[in-house]
Amino acid sequence: MHVLKFNTLIIGSGLAGLTLALKLADTQRVGLITKKGLLDGASSRAQGGIAAVLSGEDTLDAHIRDTLTAGAGLCDEAVTRHVVEHGKAAIDWLIDQGVAFTRDEASDMGYHLTREGGHSQRRIIHAADATGQAVQETLAAKVLRHPNITVLEKYISVDLITGRKLGLPDNRCYGAYALDCLSDEVVTIAAQDTILATGGSGKVYLYTTNPDTATGDGIAMAWRAGCRVANMEFIQFHPTCLYHPHAKSFLISEAVRGEGGILKLPDGTRFMPAHDERAELAPRDVVARAIDFEMKKHGLDCVYLDISHQSVEFLQEHFPTIYAYCLKLGINISKEPIPVVPAVHFTCGGVMADLRARTDVENLYAVGETAYTGLHGANRLASNSLLECLVFADAAARDILDKPTRPLPPLPAWDESRVTDADEEIVISHNWAELRHFMWDYVGIVRTNKRLQRAQHRIRLLQGEIDEYYANFHISPDLLELRNLVMNAELIVQSALLRHESRGLHFSKDYPEMLADPQPTILTPKSR
Repeated sequence: MHVLKFNTLIIGSGLAGLTLALKLADTQRVGLITKKGLLDGASSRAQGGIAAVLSGEDTLDAHIRDTLTAGAGLCDEAVTRHVVEHGKAAIDWLIDQGVAFTRDEASDMGYHLTREGGHSQRRIIHAADATGQAVQETLAAKVLRHPNITVLEKYISVDLITGRKLGLPDNRCYGAYALDCLSDEVVTIAAQDTILATGGSGKVYLYTTNPDTATGDGIAMAWRAGCRVANMEFIQFHPTCLYHPHAKSFLISEAVRGEGGILKLPDGTRFMPAHDERAELAPRDVVARAIDFEMKKHGLDCVYLDISHQSVEFLQEHFPTIYAYCLKLGINISKEPIPVVPAVHFTCGGVMADLRARTDVENLYAVGETAYTGLHGANRLASNSLLECLVFADAAARDILDKPTRPLPPLPAWDESRVTDADEEIVISHNWAELRHFMWDYVGIVRTNKRLQRAQHRIRLLQGEIDEYYANFHISPDLLELRNLVMNAELIVQSALLRHESRGLHFSKDYPEMLADPQPTILTPKSR
């Protein structure tokens, strides 16, 4: 029996996971598992930056107000204030770690701040247009050097080990089973505390800016373990994903519009002022719906984002990654507009977690995109996501370090005695393709009850097939991810059917108006 033991197990290697590991490792043995490499998550792809009140011209109240406005009445105001108030400390910590943010000696704090949709002030600190990469590479280097952190790459979590599954009277979390993708062995990982930092579920949709790892693993595992989830209907579509046959989900940063980029139809007509008085600087849900409307109205494959009025020097300084990538594809953004379409970008809902990142299951935490904290409401304000990762990772670390340790019970090995090798693995790829297509068609930017019910019917058919496959055959990474994606799809559709209004990222043709007293959509597992 292969058993690994740690004080704390972190599942996921995005910004939240790496931050937690570093904040715990001086006094604990930390195990960190990641499905691919240490830098293969969504955090590394973040372009725009991190929102925080850093300038004397900005205020905490302004950042809070902008967040609440973008969240369309569903943000938890106390949580929002908590996160915003801890923003500067989070940025200071990153600077202390050595993150090389873009400098601006003319500013009152020495760093360049940009502005993005929904923000009333310049408050986005960034490292050119590759902030996530700069942050992740800095923290990953420290994680790999730390003697108390064991990094297990190419390990995919199978399920959490809880008291209920062990037949114990409590339902604490004692660790997890994980598949070593290189040896094809399921290992048992025991831990006093377990953190879900697995990111969102963007791969449940056909078109997404998310990496292939974004299969909602943490949300699905937490749900199966007895945790509530909330606001899963609010899936954020980023308005501007590069539209090109050779570009795989390449994001055109929100900051391009923040620095004056204009959205246009193919004939050059600007259209955003007709949809919202904030035009291109409206929140993402507004801009994504406007683009979707114009594409359907005119029968377009894409619209265009024009930043060509800025100089080559400006574009190369502020958007070097975007400039170089587009040029590689034959698009000179200093001379021509960028073809763009909306694509799924962020899961605003997730596993319910409190201000210390604790879930409904004792000793189980959820941080980052996996979690629902109440910060994002019905729509996430641009660049608040990395801030949330930092603030709640710090809160979870403090809570874990303040707790006394308790003995762990013996944990059983993974039982494969009654399964065989799969005979038709093509079923998995077919089911995955079917799921992503009908979720895009039926549970997209604009929804109807009929579309949602069709999606729900197909999901339940897929669930039956996958459950049978899971029970009878050896597990594989593709099977585990498909199982989790279908569970996320079910939660998204169920939540969407329960919301009888249009708000933020959820727009229903059957319920076009907003309710006067909005509430979060909270789902509770039947097994609780």
